[in-house]
Amino acid sequence: MEDSMIIEMYWNRNESAIEETDKKYGSYCFAVANNILNSKEDSDECVNDTWLRAWNAIPPKKPERFRVFLARITRNLSFDKYKMKNASRRKGEMLYILDELSECISSGSTADDELDMKLLSESINSFLKTISERDRTVFLRRYFYAEAVTEIAERMDITPNNVSAILARSRAKLREHLTKEGFEI
Repeated sequence: MEDSMIIEMYWNRNESAIEETDKKYGSYCFAVANNILNSKEDSDECVNDTWLRAWNAIPPKKPERFRVFLARITRNLSFDKYKMKNASRRKGEMLYILDELSECISSGSTADDELDMKLLSESINSFLKTISERDRTVFLRRYFYAEAVTEIAERMDITPNNVSAILARSRAKLREHLTKEGFEI
């Protein structure tokens, strides 16, 4: 079923929208959650919560890219669950991923301000348009989909060292870009 038809079902409050969303995007959203949580049960829970969040968000929102809309919800729910489950033990791949990005993005008091976050998001999106498609894919696979370096290397048919180098260069470029844009690093 086409995304526009599924979204229309949400707008009409047709509960079949959730079933159709699960059919089309269930495994995709599960993969996003599982990359972060590495737990079938927790990932299933996040996917189910994604459907509820989508139901509550549509309307008033009418997402242009439904797949990305769902991935963002799943990703945010998964990060929240990860933080909650690992509040006392600070270890694991996700913390490493977040630490990698912390050198580019300030965690100052303005980070909670919705406007600042919107501007930061727009700046990062504009930065991503300035790097090559390969570098952008590697960056997004690591920092949006939370894939392991080895998994990215295998998928992209390059070495893990090459992936790490691409990520390091991209973070340096992002840091420079954000500094020029006036963000505190």
